[in-house]
Amino acid sequence: MQTDSRSTPMTEELHATSRLGWLRSAVLGANDGILSTSSLIIGVASAHATQESILLAGISSLVAGAMSMAAGEYVSVSSQADSEKADLTREKKELHSSWDAEVSELASIYRQRGLDDTLAHEVALQLMQHDALGTHARDELGISEATAARPVQAAFASAAAFSSGAILPVLAALMSPANIVAWSVSAVSLVSLAVLGVVGARAGGASPWRPALRVIFWGVVAMTITAGIGKMFGVQA
Repeated sequence: MQTDSRSTPMTEELHATSRLGWLRSAVLGANDGILSTSSLIIGVASAHATQESILLAGISSLVAGAMSMAAGEYVSVSSQADSEKADLTREKKELHSSWDAEVSELASIYRQRGLDDTLAHEVALQLMQHDALGTHARDELGISEATAARPVQAAFASAAAFSSGAILPVLAALMSPANIVAWSVSAVSLVSLAVLGVVGARAGGASPWRPALRVIFWGVVAMTITAGIGKMFGVQA
């Protein structure tokens, strides 16, 4: 009897952790864009400002917020990248000066994960002979290709995400009559926040309901507060 010698093709598994870097920046940026811009528009509209003033406030919020998100994310992730680089430099020196100690250190990590002494030492030795620095970066320092800091990528992602979120309340304000701007922007923004919460949760492999309810709740709180401030300090047209 003949056997089928064809092997089953390997399939690449996709895990949520491979998306953590850009997913975090995208969700945070879009959420901030929707919430901060809509809240500002609602506050200005509640103060009985003109349509031109409302749109100017919204566009200014979009541009300033996108630049702020990009700069903040770049600085933050650059600090992380600097720390990772310093750790890798120090680890590289230790590999050159105390190879045996580094093998023992790595073997100890594998023993804690369940391997016996002999196997842990053998695995550590073979992996270090293949890629010593990469192995220690991954298993000792927790630095991998999927989680490594990328400042420029994070900055662009944050700015783009903020802008894509902020443009929604701006468009809602642009297409609404002045007397219902606050209500239309509120409705568009809350629906957008709910969709964002669901999409972000799905992309991260989590249940969508809690994130959606969370962003809606805080969206209502922020919009209510800014609307109250606008009415308090606004003047009748």
